[in-house]
Amino acid sequence: MVDSTDRIIIKCLEENARTSFAELGRMVSLTPSSVRERVKRLEDSGVIRKYTIEVDSAQLGFGMEAFIVVKLRSGTLKSFTSLIDTWDEIQEAYRITGEHNIQMRVVLKDQLHLQSFIDEMLKYGDPTTSLILSKVKA
Repeated sequence: MVDSTDRIIIKCLEENARTSFAELGRMVSLTPSSVRERVKRLEDSGVIRKYTIEVDSAQLGFGMEAFIVVKLRSGTLKSFTSLIDTWDEIQEAYRITGEHNIQMRVVLKDQLHLQSFIDEMLKYGDPTTSLILSKVKA
């Protein structure tokens, strides 16, 4: 069971996963060892599944972000999903309901990179691309 103190700890860790147990303890009026036990319980129960970092893709040379939805041809879903991890451009991918089968958030260097990436998708189905102009909410 997750209580209000756990929720504060989770929110703090979402903002900065490197927050120390001592700092978290100050925020929730608990000792660092009590916070460590709570975090361990949250990890063991699967509430906290992993810790990660957020990278500025533009600073790595990827100046374009897009959402691509793909309407896969019959019989290509399994082969397509098995390849998703091999494409470094794909940051997130979801199997979805509706007219399309897959939705992805991708990072690309430029328009030529986008064109060649779309060409790869065409082997499996019909992609629809929407360029991301800015992030409204993280």
